[in-house]
Amino acid sequence: MFFAGLFAIYFTLRSTGPELWADRTELLNVPFALINTIILVLSSVTCQMGVFAAERGQPYTVKGQGWKSWGMVPWFWLTFALGAIFVCGQVWEYAQLVAHGLPITADSYASAFYITTGFHALHVTGGLVAFLLTIGRVYAVKQFRRKEETTAIVVSYYWHFVDVVWIALFIVIYFLK
Repeated sequence: MFFAGLFAIYFTLRSTGPELWADRTELLNVPFALINTIILVLSSVTCQMGVFAAERGQPYTVKGQGWKSWGMVPWFWLTFALGAIFVCGQVWEYAQLVAHGLPITADSYASAFYITTGFHALHVTGGLVAFLLTIGRVYAVKQFRRKEETTAIVVSYYWHFVDVVWIALFIVIYFLK
């Protein structure tokens, strides 16, 4: 519901100032945002691979068939790294926009852009913390059990949701403009 409200704000402000939106969207670096989006989507794939390993009861990598023998922990570390790269990419994009004269206080477009993407970045950061807690929990227990598997699955639900929200934001902000 929170993101639905943010989308409503974005569309309302956009409908009241279409000329402003046309001018400001020219500042967006769509190819960079696309690469950053691909990184986030790939993190959902690695997250799900970690869930599959958790469902097999395999928290750690076993010797065998390369990446197919990876456990939940290495998949979640890779997911964490991809998510962190995504957040760093967002920060870099913000810095570029500010350098081009678009701080959050510039106008309604800037406010809508930074608020919607910024709250998403905060949610991604929350997911990164959840991955660290999940990985730490696996290291802390003596035996990987159903509770740890369930934790991995629940964290993956959150992560996939955050990815789907980003895909919607990406389409609205970078393509519908």
